[in-house]
Amino acid sequence: MPVGTTVRDEETGEELSDLTQAGQTILVAKGGKGGWGNQRFKSSTNRSPRQFGPGLPGEKRTLFFELKVIADVGLLGFPNAGKSTLIRAVSHARPKVADYPFTTLHPNLGVVDVGEHRSFVMADIPGLIEGAAEGAGLGIRFLRHLQRTGVLLHLVDIAPLDPDVDPVKEVRAIVAELKKFDKELAQKPRWLVMTKRDLLPDEEAEERSRDIVRRLRFRGPHFLISAATGRGTKELAQAVMVFLEEQQARAAHDREAPAGDTAA
Repeated sequence: MPVGTTVRDEETGEELSDLTQAGQTILVAKGGKGGWGNQRFKSSTNRSPRQFGPGLPGEKRTLFFELKVIADVGLLGFPNAGKSTLIRAVSHARPKVADYPFTTLHPNLGVVDVGEHRSFVMADIPGLIEGAAEGAGLGIRFLRHLQRTGVLLHLVDIAPLDPDVDPVKEVRAIVAELKKFDKELAQKPRWLVMTKRDLLPDEEAEERSRDIVRRLRFRGPHFLISAATGRGTKELAQAVMVFLEEQQARAAHDREAPAGDTAA
């Protein structure tokens, strides 16, 4: 089975394994116990025995396999927020980019190289819309692919074509859909990335960015970029790399710490 496969019992829904490493094996059902064959009953007076001992049946299970991509960073946002443009700008991935919604129809992965032996994998999924948890749009079908990520980049279009669109309401709508889909996914580290700054004068773009952060009362990292021109994308990629490296260092420390060891 490919890396990234989750194995569940179809009848009970129990998760049996999450295959995250190459070569990983799992036991999903035990084989039966073999019976005694004719040779077990052979003796000096019974040279050709016809007796046998029946074995015991093995376990039976109906399995459900779900494949999730393995990425370090996941992109969130409404359709046309600039997710595909960003992944094209920072990696060699070449997803389709167009000025109409739902251009992305399936997940795209890109490797972002930020220096010698320093890189991470970014995942772009179809955009989410309000009501996604009830089946609206395409993105909800692919949210499971973001469950393994270390950080979510929430892209926000600061220059929407429709003047009545409120970016703050769109951010809140997507957060609400995340919570409906998976509370653990909604609790992942999430950064705000304001996009399309190239469509506005610098002063206006910066003011809109500050206003969005203020109205959301957002306390996490936030960036103002233009994926089309590349402005700000290098700084964003560097910050993500540092964050992921710190995550990995903490995880390694936790694995090596003796059981029951706590910080003073």
